[in-house]
Amino acid sequence: MVRLSRVLSYALHGIMAETVEVEVSISRGLPSFSIVGLPETAVRESKERVESAVKNLKYDFPIKKITVNLAPADIKKEGTALDLPIALGILAASGQINSSELRETLVLGELALDGRIRGVKGVLPASILARDKKIKRMLVPCVNAEEAAVVGGASVYSVESLEECIKILENGFENPFTVDVDQIFNITSKFGIDFSDVKGQVGAKRALEIAVAGGHNVLMIGPPGSGKTMLAKRIPTILPKMNIDEAVESTRIHSVVGALPPTIPLISKRPFRAPHHTISYAGLIGGGTYPQPGEVSLSHNGVLFLDELPEFKRSVLEVLRQPLEDGVVTISRAKSTITYPARFMLIAAMNPCPCGYFGDQYRQCTCTPSKIDRYRFKISGPLLDRIDMHITVPRVRYDDIINMEPGEDSNTIRRRVNKAREIQEERYRDVDIFFNAHLDSQKIRKYCSIGRESRELLNTAMDKFGFSARAFDRILKMARTIADLEGENCIKSSHIAEAIQYRTLDRKLWLTR
Repeated sequence: MVRLSRVLSYALHGIMAETVEVEVSISRGLPSFSIVGLPETAVRESKERVESAVKNLKYDFPIKKITVNLAPADIKKEGTALDLPIALGILAASGQINSSELRETLVLGELALDGRIRGVKGVLPASILARDKKIKRMLVPCVNAEEAAVVGGASVYSVESLEECIKILENGFENPFTVDVDQIFNITSKFGIDFSDVKGQVGAKRALEIAVAGGHNVLMIGPPGSGKTMLAKRIPTILPKMNIDEAVESTRIHSVVGALPPTIPLISKRPFRAPHHTISYAGLIGGGTYPQPGEVSLSHNGVLFLDELPEFKRSVLEVLRQPLEDGVVTISRAKSTITYPARFMLIAAMNPCPCGYFGDQYRQCTCTPSKIDRYRFKISGPLLDRIDMHITVPRVRYDDIINMEPGEDSNTIRRRVNKAREIQEERYRDVDIFFNAHLDSQKIRKYCSIGRESRELLNTAMDKFGFSARAFDRILKMARTIADLEGENCIKSSHIAEAIQYRTLDRKLWLTR
């Protein structure tokens, strides 16, 4: 006689969760325990964890032929989240627990050898799956309960052990776990840093405000200790607050890679990622044997900060072209293609030369011209083409350092940014773009028209500084953002003049090809 049971669980494909039906068959024959349905190593190893957990809880582990099928069989199953559904499936198929409550319950969790349940990755995508598939309940590890409950839809029940899970199935589902999403937002969206912490650098702060308002990418150039990193870290404090959809989207990516802190079930602050310059291209863009999101996806809806930009390998920097252009990353493998979101704001910083003091009025540069050229040429033209603003961050003056009066705070700057973003949202309501930085050549002609005086100013700048066509487009986009910050419908010559100042590399003929 063959006994069957079915338990619902999930498998991850990219940042999406797909339903997996754990089918357990117990039949006569030589004692064996096999798992089929394209399981990877961690799933195959669940046999030992499940058997030990069941025996340690004084339940009978069937000494029969046990076959576990993970359907659909053409989807690769990774991770340890299938431990708990496999254990419950075996107990249900052997008649030791009531399986009727499992039909509309999504189950996930890793088993310890003594029956405790550990947390797993990708709980938020699983919760979204349960909501979309109208699954009534979820059984999740205690450490993942808040993460599962923020989505809403399925009732969430947290369990600490296999024994507790069995008691819930026997006694009925009562008192589901709930969270207050608004309270989580209020607690986790606070910053411990502020733009008022930065002494001086009024010009750099103004440039970063423009960059944030229009979604422009920025390259900061300045000597060591001028405050480039300090400024970059405070950019999220002036970005518009995340809405619930953006928060869930960012949290989903962090959940898949296991980068979600246990105390933060929902990412309500815009991500700020600052990878070290030794990072590989797979770490930056994503990939690996089992493809995972990289830093560009982890910074989705936030900021990717690349400090000491020329120190990154050129091959690593070149993979940034697609996400900067398209806002997504596509990773292709022999059997599958996965697309991850990657709409981020790139902030890069570099010294003007290897020693850092080229052009400094107080310290002499010790680099030879050839060393300076090699240092600057590590950044390719096509990558630089995707960075709108090149700004100089000079040495902080002594008067600014000793000045005890705080500068403008982040909330004040953020209010101006929000107004500019609202103007852009209304302007581009009928087209598939969000910020001025996303304008292509055709839309620039439509939305960035300028008068005769502005055209003459641009013509003079093109002749004097040798601006390229790409620089011309970026100047117009920045001018459009400056006008939005001032609440002006038309781009004025003063807006054009300020935008020209944010093309440092072009004006100084750096990185020309």
